[in-house]
Amino acid sequence: MMVKKKTNETDDNKDRNNSEIIENKDNKPSGTGEEGIVKGSSSEESGAKAAEESESPSGSDADKVVSEEKVIEAKLAEMQDKYLRLSAEFDNYRRRTLREKMDISKYAGEEILRQILPFLDDFERALKHIESSPDCAGVKEGIDLIYVKLSEFLSQQGIKEIESLNREFSVDLHDAVAQIPVTEDDKKGKIVEVVLKGYYLKDKVFRHAKVVIGE
Repeated sequence: MMVKKKTNETDDNKDRNNSEIIENKDNKPSGTGEEGIVKGSSSEESGAKAAEESESPSGSDADKVVSEEKVIEAKLAEMQDKYLRLSAEFDNYRRRTLREKMDISKYAGEEILRQILPFLDDFERALKHIESSPDCAGVKEGIDLIYVKLSEFLSQQGIKEIESLNREFSVDLHDAVAQIPVTEDDKKGKIVEVVLKGYYLKDKVFRHAKVVIGE
């Protein structure tokens, strides 16, 4: 009986020691030793990989970026084409306008000169009659008719005579070519003779009158 009891106590001590060893193994820190280092490095690698995956765009995002770039390039090419076309059109317009201005300045008086030619024809006929006709009265009458006809034509074009005789001298309308003494007080400082008539063209002074002023 004594031997059996001792044997039972020995078995109890073994079981108690085994349970303590298991408890100590369970309480051992997981981060220590080679196993902890391996687990730590693997966690860091997984974090870096996750960051790289979050930074790098996915396949659909990359396709979207490429599509947007193509749209922008197409719009840029379209705008550049429009700019080139507008530039060419403006250059053609500028050249055409410049040519038209040159033609206008070159042939501006064409219509007026065409309408003046009949008066030249009348004067030529009058000169022929002067050579062959002894009637000076008839020649004078013909020249008067031509003068009236020409005056009416110029009036239709906006030409109007500047009234100068016995008027006050004006630097805007007259050019004084001489001054002569006068006995009448009311003629002093006024125009006493018109050497060359002046004319308006509509509201503009077309030619200044050359006058003589009394003093």
